[in-house]
Amino acid sequence: MTDRRQRQKESRAARLEVERKAAARREMRKRLIIALSIGFGLAGVLLFTGVLSNRPATLPDAYLEYRDQPTACEASSPPEPSPAPTFPAPEDQQLDPAAPLYAVVSTSCGSFTVELDTATYPQTVNSLVFLAREGFYEGTVFHRVAAGFVAQGGDPNANGTGGPGYSVPDEFPPSDFVYERGVVAMANRGNGTTGSQFFVVLGEDASGLRNVFSIVGTVVAGEDTLDRIAAVPTALQTGSGERSRPLETIYIERVTIQDSP
Repeated sequence: MTDRRQRQKESRAARLEVERKAAARREMRKRLIIALSIGFGLAGVLLFTGVLSNRPATLPDAYLEYRDQPTACEASSPPEPSPAPTFPAPEDQQLDPAAPLYAVVSTSCGSFTVELDTATYPQTVNSLVFLAREGFYEGTVFHRVAAGFVAQGGDPNANGTGGPGYSVPDEFPPSDFVYERGVVAMANRGNGTTGSQFFVVLGEDASGLRNVFSIVGTVVAGEDTLDRIAAVPTALQTGSGERSRPLETIYIERVTIQDSP
């Protein structure tokens, strides 16, 4: 083989090697682009799914309407809660009926303290303490405020239909009991339907209530908070005609159980 032919052969081999390496690089880039595209696509799906899962669409519509309103008493709205959990029954909180026990209800308009009547209404109080310790009330709203009557909250649906997933046995007060200002009792839709919703008596209009609402206790501190709650502007409730639908949202930020006021 002549030197010229040898050089041509080597040149051709070198050119083929260059082309092979170029083709390999193109293939590598192609695979990398495909991999990145798949990765970004999966990331996009996961991000989109995450965004959807974090959207408040899983929260009840009535509650979301309250989130769209200004917060009462010039307060800031708390973080959006997760959908409320449900429970088969309240866990036994091992409450001593002879020991003092209080629930501090922190709201957008301040706090009020309820002295719990564990001795007289043990199952009702046990349930409220259980839900409070589970954080059930955090971020819920007072969906009903009727000045001179009651302020009602504790419903995760924010429309009077929600509850914790169980009912508490009725523990009604005696027939001569008067629902005076500061009394805190559980709302219900009839016998055997007490759940998580409670109301605070704001004025004398509640004195005519029949003894069909289990008692939790009595407000012993924070009367000024009750006044601020009662002063929140309201509109007519859909379907009832009662002027008690708050136009500024009063959040229950938390309910804290403690052994002193």
